[in-house]
Amino acid sequence: MLGLWGQRLPSAWVLFLLPFLLLLLLPAAPAPHRASYKPVIVVHGLFDSSYSFRHLLEYINETHPGTVVTVLDLFDGRESLRPLWEQVQGFREAVVPIMAKAPQGVHLICYSQGGLVCRALLSVMDEHNVDTFISLSSPQMGQYGDTDYLKWLFPTSMRSNLYRICYSPWGQEFSICNYWHDPHHDDLYLNASSFLALINGERDHPNATAWRKNFLRVGRLVLIGGPDDGVITPWQSR
Repeated sequence: MLGLWGQRLPSAWVLFLLPFLLLLLLPAAPAPHRASYKPVIVVHGLFDSSYSFRHLLEYINETHPGTVVTVLDLFDGRESLRPLWEQVQGFREAVVPIMAKAPQGVHLICYSQGGLVCRALLSVMDEHNVDTFISLSSPQMGQYGDTDYLKWLFPTSMRSNLYRICYSPWGQEFSICNYWHDPHHDDLYLNASSFLALINGERDHPNATAWRKNFLRVGRLVLIGGPDDGVITPWQSR
């Protein structure tokens, strides 16, 4: 991070993967017969903004001219600490018109915390038409690790006792607490988690079957993790 609230760029290993990621988005048909490239929607991560993905946008435009790429500019910077269900609703309102204009389907690339937002989106949207969902460096199974931003948010709490904050109604108002998964306090996590435990199907709820069915509408799922994210720790949280 370039300062806690600076523009955080995707790490070098993510940029290195760009050519391989784009291969996943190519139509399967031979060049003379294939349709135009499907639109790409990009969702940023914690403390990020659309600016962080300008190089990705440039690369796609250069290698696949004509591809419609939308890097959603919502919940930037510290606003990314808003509760994740609130973010899911905001991003849903943004992607619905994009999907409506692309009956052939869209591709979804989601980075860091954005991967959780996207997974929840795909669970609650019965009308989505996502062909490929690429989750980059996202804590799909939660986070339990020290980082600079955690020390800034909760300066008097250590990792071992952060559950006291995160597993409270007040703590669940912070996005990071929505996926804080303390393995030493699983019972508290399951009872208090208003987000991760639900989308993971770890706690029963009336929408579980419908959410699973909605998510399975995705054509391809690609999960990518690496050790150099610098924000989500441990990186094996993917």
